[in-house]
Amino acid sequence: MSKNNFQITLLESGYTFEANDNEFILDAALRQGIGLPYGCRSGSCGTCLGTVVSGDIDYPDGLPLTVMEHEHQQGKAVFCVSVAKSDLVLDVKELSGNEDIEIKKLPARVASLKRLSDDVMQMLLTLPKNERLAFHAGQYIEFILRDNSRRAFSLANTPGHDDFLELHLRLVKGGKFTEHVFNEMKEKAIVRFEGPFGQFKIHNKSNRPLLMIAGGTGFAPIKAMIEQLIESKDTRIVHLYWGVRSEADLYLDALVKAWEKQGIVNYVPVLSEPDDANWQGQTGFVHEAVLNDLSEKGEKLSDFDVYAAGPPPMIEAIRNEFLKQGLPQEQLFFDSFEYAESS
Repeated sequence: MSKNNFQITLLESGYTFEANDNEFILDAALRQGIGLPYGCRSGSCGTCLGTVVSGDIDYPDGLPLTVMEHEHQQGKAVFCVSVAKSDLVLDVKELSGNEDIEIKKLPARVASLKRLSDDVMQMLLTLPKNERLAFHAGQYIEFILRDNSRRAFSLANTPGHDDFLELHLRLVKGGKFTEHVFNEMKEKAIVRFEGPFGQFKIHNKSNRPLLMIAGGTGFAPIKAMIEQLIESKDTRIVHLYWGVRSEADLYLDALVKAWEKQGIVNYVPVLSEPDDANWQGQTGFVHEAVLNDLSEKGEKLSDFDVYAAGPPPMIEAIRNEFLKQGLPQEQLFFDSFEYAESS
């Protein structure tokens, strides 16, 4: 641990994490996958209020309105705008599961619309100034349309980098919402959503290597999870298989290749309908590519934790075939993407 880093221990669970010099305590926790409650991230809502049991903190921008001077003297603190000045022991509520995270209905502004491929749009959302969305990497939100119908999309960013909420939207032919996004929606438009939802998230109780399988825009939650692993300096080996129709559908291929170059993932793209006769990579169904590779290497599925996100046929095939091949049910985590005609 660097001399400018401080060790922070959570009284309730005994979990520890490090905070860099002048790094907000909440930011340090989120960066390392530690779930603490938060709302505004500006010191004005008190959601992250807790007690400093031992050690010293400081508020670079002055004592926030949510903590009175006498409360500060008693050790009360908000951790979104405070920094560690020594090793700390904190008594603060921890977000151990989805039940601890508040589901909110919020407005958001479309900050950016960027086509990542012919039929995939990256949407970045910003929330009102004093709002933040607490979530686990891998969860999703639901847009609330004017007729009160809903459209669900996974978050592609981590809780530690939530200045923008990132979504990857696939264009559905005839889909009311996605066609509006691709053809009519403008930056600065206001949308409404509710979330976060879903049980898909990284589980930290295992040291097994991770086998991550994405189908199409199922890459979005997988991306968030991998970036969470990077931020938390998780040392588990990650094998990433990304199944799409053609090479053009690997819409963030350069990002994944950069991860591979850095030694973060072992990357295997799989094309079901390659349109280039010179394609040298794997073809067919992505779950079959996984099974074939493991068979050739003499490895067992039960040695891995498997995370899969993509269309229902892919998820169903993985559930059926992988369990038959000896993967324990408790080592399989998945999110099934429905692309309804009305999307």
